[in-house]
Amino acid sequence: MGPRQPVPGVRLSELAARTGAELVAAEANAGGIVIDRVATLDDADCGAIAFLSNPKYRSRLASTRASAVIVSAADAAATALPKLVTPAPYATYARIAAMFNPTPSPVPGVHATAVIARSARVASSALIGPQATIGERVTIGERTQVHAGCVVGDDCEIGDDCVLHPRVVVYPRSVVGARAIMHSGVVIGADGFGMAEHEGHWLKVPQLGRVVIGDDVEIGANTTVDRGALGDTVIEDDVKLDNLIQIGHNCRIGAHTAIAGCVGIAGSTRIGRNCKIGGAAMINGHIEIADGTVISAASGIAESITEPGVYTGAFPSLPHRDWKHMVSVMRQLRALVQRVRALERSRGGEG
Repeated sequence: MGPRQPVPGVRLSELAARTGAELVAAEANAGGIVIDRVATLDDADCGAIAFLSNPKYRSRLASTRASAVIVSAADAAATALPKLVTPAPYATYARIAAMFNPTPSPVPGVHATAVIARSARVASSALIGPQATIGERVTIGERTQVHAGCVVGDDCEIGDDCVLHPRVVVYPRSVVGARAIMHSGVVIGADGFGMAEHEGHWLKVPQLGRVVIGDDVEIGANTTVDRGALGDTVIEDDVKLDNLIQIGHNCRIGAHTAIAGCVGIAGSTRIGRNCKIGGAAMINGHIEIADGTVISAASGIAESITEPGVYTGAFPSLPHRDWKHMVSVMRQLRALVQRVRALERSRGGEG
């Protein structure tokens, strides 16, 4: 894959038309301003377009040197700069950033050091990198990139236009849909943590299922998705997984759900569609999370959530001395409850 090629400047009016944003400017000729890059409010200068999506940074609109900004209607009056007004500034920024930073087209071919089984079917438009290993009866789709050191086990299916960054491992019989992106260190289809305790020892339970991944899924670096014990672990379409996530066997993650880094999901849990799960949340096994649920960072979810909403299960941070005092008080709550109940019973008897 070659280096990214510079993109010539684009007039602000054209950016508005291509993104569906409204161009708002005091000067009639503002639409002719040429934009050639994106930048933060702090770093932008002439020729750059910046964006504001978080209100806490609104004060920086006054000092930015950007040629134009992307804002919501609520923030449009906070700057005299030419602006693209849109209900979704961050999404509009993402589209414009992609215009100025197109992904280079891969050069198809198989590296001389790659090992490909004779029964594998690799599209002629695919790229297979150095020391990649492709197992028996594997299917690699059109324009898919399997980069250096990747291992794709026997009987796997990898769809069209996928990117497997260096050192991705896909265990046998896994299925990956179209346009998947897997970052370095991803492991798909390792055995789930299935153990049966017997006479003081652990017996390994064979993990006989698969991992099935839908279309347009992105999986961050060093994230692991375990295969099912009997049925399949399923990641539905357009799921976005951050780095260092653990998804246990037989889980199902609903379409369009986004999960931040360091989340752990125990086996046989079903996460609904359009959910958002904050970093380091821990989710118990064998439960269900309703569609549209938002789980705050560092929350512990022990039981099913049947109604969508925002759920938080973590203490806010406190100075250490205050935290110790709070814990001390909490340890006395049971005794306090018992005293209150005894007092209520005594007063009831007096009546």
